This record gives sequence, C-alpha cells and structure tokens, in this order.
Amino acid sequence: MSGVYEFMLPLLFCHLLPLLLAASYQPNCPDTFDCGYLHNISFPFTVTQRQDCGLLPLRNCEHPEKPMIQLETNGTWFQIVQLLPSLTTSDRILQFRDTYIYGLLQNESCDAFRNNYTLPHTFPFVSFSIPYYVTMFRCNRSLHVTPPTTILSYTKCPDYNLYYNYSKSMTGHDEPPSSLRACTKLHLPIKDVPDAKNPFTFLTADIYTRVELTKECADCHYRQGGQCQLNNTQKFCCANAVPKKSSHLEAKLLIGLGIGVPCLLVIGLLFLLLLYKRKHASSGGHLDSRDSYSDSCSDRRQQSSSEYFGVPLFSYAQLKEATSNFDRTKELGDGGFGTVYHGKLSDGREVAVKRLYEHNYRREEQFMNEVRILTRLRHKHLVSLYGCTSRHSSELLLVYEYISNGTVACHLHGGLARPGLLPWSTRMKIAIETASALAYLHASDIIHRDVKTNNILLDNNYCVKVADFGLSRDFPHHVTHVSTAPQGTPGYLDPEYYNCYQLTSKSDVYSFGVVLIELISSMPAVDMNRSRDEINLSNLAVKKIQECAIGELVDPSLGFEWDSGVKGMVVSVAGLALQCLQKEKDLRPSMGEVLNELVRIGSGKDVVEVNVDGCGVSHSCAHSPPPPASPEWDEAGLLMNMKPTSPNSVTVNWESECTTPNVSG
Repeated sequence: MSGVYEFMLPLLFCHLLPLLLAASYQPNCPDTFDCGYLHNISFPFTVTQRQDCGLLPLRNCEHPEKPMIQLETNGTWFQIVQLLPSLTTSDRILQFRDTYIYGLLQNESCDAFRNNYTLPHTFPFVSFSIPYYVTMFRCNRSLHVTPPTTILSYTKCPDYNLYYNYSKSMTGHDEPPSSLRACTKLHLPIKDVPDAKNPFTFLTADIYTRVELTKECADCHYRQGGQCQLNNTQKFCCANAVPKKSSHLEAKLLIGLGIGVPCLLVIGLLFLLLLYKRKHASSGGHLDSRDSYSDSCSDRRQQSSSEYFGVPLFSYAQLKEATSNFDRTKELGDGGFGTVYHGKLSDGREVAVKRLYEHNYRREEQFMNEVRILTRLRHKHLVSLYGCTSRHSSELLLVYEYISNGTVACHLHGGLARPGLLPWSTRMKIAIETASALAYLHASDIIHRDVKTNNILLDNNYCVKVADFGLSRDFPHHVTHVSTAPQGTPGYLDPEYYNCYQLTSKSDVYSFGVVLIELISSMPAVDMNRSRDEINLSNLAVKKIQECAIGELVDPSLGFEWDSGVKGMVVSVAGLALQCLQKEKDLRPSMGEVLNELVRIGSGKDVVEVNVDGCGVSHSCAHSPPPPASPEWDEAGLLMNMKPTSPNSVTVNWESECTTPNVSG
C-alpha cells in the first residue's frame, strides 16, 4: 500500500495544482444554499446575497415569507412552491405560483382563458418550459363550431366556448381538427388529468417548470469550473475556466513543487478523503451513471447522478436481471399504473420492482411523485423505497421493500382467505396500524388518495405496510381543499370529492371507513353479485347499521354471536365506520380522531354494550379481555407529532403471489 501512495501522491499533485491555482480566479461559492424552507439549492439557482454564484437568484430567504424568484430581468417575482432535483446536471424542476393566474382560477374567472401562458426566454444561458399543460381552443360562438365527439367542451364563458382533448393535452403539437382551426389556440398549465368538464378543476397556477441550462453553459460550469458570461459583443464566453495543459503549466508545477513537504501532506489528506468518499459511494450498489460526465467532477455532481431525491439509482440491466427479464411468473400485481414483479438483487436482497406502463402519458409525473413522497417520509407502517432507475432510463422502474404475506384484501376475500385466519384481535391491529400510517401522512401534509385493502400489505407477523403513492397529493395544512379531477378506486371514492371535484384529507377518511367495513364483514368493496343498491359495500353497511342489523354484516368466523367482548368492539368500530362514511366531509372525523378512537376501542375501555339485535344501548367496560396490544399501540397517539425523515435503509422482505403492492386499480 505504501508503494501505491508513493506513486499516486506526485501524480495527484500534478493534477490538482492547476485546480488550486485556478481557484484564485473563482468566487468562493458554496456547493449549496438554504433559502427559507428550501434546502440544498444549487446552480443555476443562488440567493440574492450571492448573485455571483448562480444565474437565478432567490429572495426572501431570511424572512418567513415564501422564497421568490424572478424569471426575467425586472420582471414579476413569483412565489416558489418547491425546487425538485434532477438526474442530469443541465436541468432542474421548479414549481412556482403565479398569483395573478391563481386569483383568476380561484374565482373561476374566464379571464384565465384570454391568453396563452408562456414563460420568458430572456436569460441567455437558461431556457424555461412547462412540461404539463393542456392545449385548448377558444372559439367565438359566432363560428358555430361542431367539434369531434372526442373533444370536451366548456360553455360557461360569456362570449366563447372552450374545447380540449385530454388524450393529447401533454403535447399540443398535433394538427387541430379542421373544425377548430379558426379558433384561438391556448396552452395552459395543469395539475391533474384534464378529463373533467370544468377546466377550473385541473388548471393550476402552481406551475411545474423545467429549467434547463444551455449545453455551452453546462459545459463551462460543470466541466471547466468557469462562469457563464457574455462578452462585449453579447456572445457567450466561459470566464475563469480552469486552464488546460499548456507551456505555463510546467512553470506553475515547478513553483508548486518548491512549496515542499507541507503541500504534499495536504495533498495526501485530500487523497485519503477522496478514497474514503469513493469507498462509501461504491457501497450503495452498482448505480446508473450514464447521466453524469465521464471526466473528474465534484462530489456534488457525482451525488446528483447516483441518487434521486436521496435514494440510490439502479440500472435497467440490474433490475432486468433481478426479475429474470420481468418473468410473468414473478408478477405480484397489476393495476392502472404498472406491473409489480418479485426480484432478487445481486447482494441477496428481495425486492418488489414496479414497472410503469409505457402507454401512460403521465407516467413520468407519477414516477417523480411517488419517489418524492416516499423519500420525504419514514414510518414503520409505510412501505419503504430501495431506489429507482433514472427518469431518463429506457423504462421507469421503482424498487420497494418486499412484504411477505400478501394484502389485506387477499386475506379477507381473495386467494388467501380462510375462515378464522384473521381473528378479530388481528383485524383490530390492522385497523390501528393503518390508521396510524394515514394519520402520519396527513400530519405530513399528504393525502394518499387511494386507500384500499389492496394497498395495505402484511408481513409474516401481520404488521401493516401501506403502499402505492402514485395518486398521492401534497395538501398544505392551511388550505381547505385541492380542486382536481376525481381519481381513485370505485367503491372507496369519496362521494363529495366525486361530485364537487374537491379533494381533502377527509377523502382518505371516507376510504378508510370502507376498509373498516371490509375488516368487519370480509366482503369486497364492490360486488356486482349483490343487489343494485348494495353493490357498493359502503351503501350496504350504512343500511345494515341504521337498521340495527349489524349481525347480518359481520363475518360469522369472528364470534360476534357468542363473544360479548368481540360484539362490543365490532359495534363500536361499525359506529366509527359510519361516521367516516358520512357523505358530507364536515361530518366525518379527522384521521387523528379515528386513530385515537380505534386505540380506545382496542384497549377494551368503554366499549359499547349491545343487545341481542346488535344495537348499542349503553357504554361500559367489556367483560372479556381485550386483544393483545402490539407495542406500537401505546405510541400511536404520538405519531401525529412525528416529523418525517428520509429513510437510509430498509430490512423488511416481501413475498406472496396474492400481493398487489404499489398499483392502482
């Protein structure tokens, strides 16, 4: 080893000396900045106090107000919603709020359709684009337009009608139908699938924007360590770039060698540090580096090319091998967004690999959404993420921990269902653990939006892992609702959300109410073999509870008829489910209140005493002992106050052919 050091130190010194000499030409800029609630801000963004360190300065960083950005010189300052990392060094994703458009949309003003929404292009080194938008046609009524039947319309504006085709809304480059060619073509940003008859439910003023460096500026900053500038003739120049090898290098090298032993010691320390970082970087597995530069780059750039939102990147070849070329016999589940396969990595870890459908035109957004959410959160009853492929990979793949015992749906009314397999104590445990995960999500300002028993996974100890965040949405605590086209699974969908296009945290509460009824009855949420008004389990449950016929709803294997303790708890849970299933969201409890009530019921305290008809008549302590409490029950009330952190590793495995993890039906 000492021979290696003796050989490497002079060589390393020769390579590092030009960089050290060039450092005097460059501003002393940190790799990242913090600005308000935004962290790890990097080039081309900077802060107004250090405008020499970037191209797009942010202001209000030191105040509680939201950070703001200006997209053109002397232009409007926009509120920043979030800055998302990218897998390449040349582009970033910025989400900002246009307060003018925001006001028009909130008031459902037709002035929002008066102009195209375009972004400025005045920065010489940066371009802006909106990846998610809808193409609309504004047609004066005097034109008497008759659009094709595939086109949706909005006719509530005073002087004109709007037409749009949601299936082509993301491109807008196709030729419009001949009947619409005389109309004005608009591009407007969207937050959801534009499949509703009211555009105000899917248009947005919180605009996702791709910020992309020009190739010459990216090369200057990342490969040459220089600054992107314009010369006197307004042409690009790379100022203060690291000098390449020249005749001057020999003179500089002689000067450097004359510094002596102290410099060699410094170089040695730098080498050890580099060796240490390389060792730790290689421990994360074989990562996809095709988006990184092949020459020597900074550690920060290596990090951005080997991780996405803080999780490791896997190559497509790795995951193809892990799943035996996506063998159909390894399929765990199939749904609206993709297929999930069982796989085994080269290091022996068992994983579930979600392969997003190529025909899904919003798959990149769903991919980014699920990765972003899962890396923000850490909870023992939420499924964890091992990593993903690059979003520029030939296929979008997500890699999850592998849960070993199928889904709750499979155990209740699917291929794993067996009489007596899930006793009431286990079902109470499942209900409490699921509620704790959802309460944690809501405390973290996230709505799951697809709560169902197919998305509740079980390990061999029947511990819960809530899965599938492809439909999940951020829901800041200070807003009352998010206007969006309804999405979810039939049988679990909040009727008020479906009718009013207003998503709230109470939408998850409604879905969880259906889950509670499934745990009580072992019946599926939707069954076409039931009578017309009982196809939806929620309708059947409300009817039976209101008629004091709960016994007709309960799975006979639970002992409802002969165990008074079980009967009391089942009636109490049914009453809680009834509250969750109220059609008006304001009548439903919060997820935190649901969790607290379930913990109280599970403890056996003040359980409803029932008569022979199954109707509650009074409150008293249950006469039979409560089900054994799991360790997490005692701390369930504390989960609401926990702050999410990013997971570094997971240890749970996943197995079952009846599992349908991380997919939406």
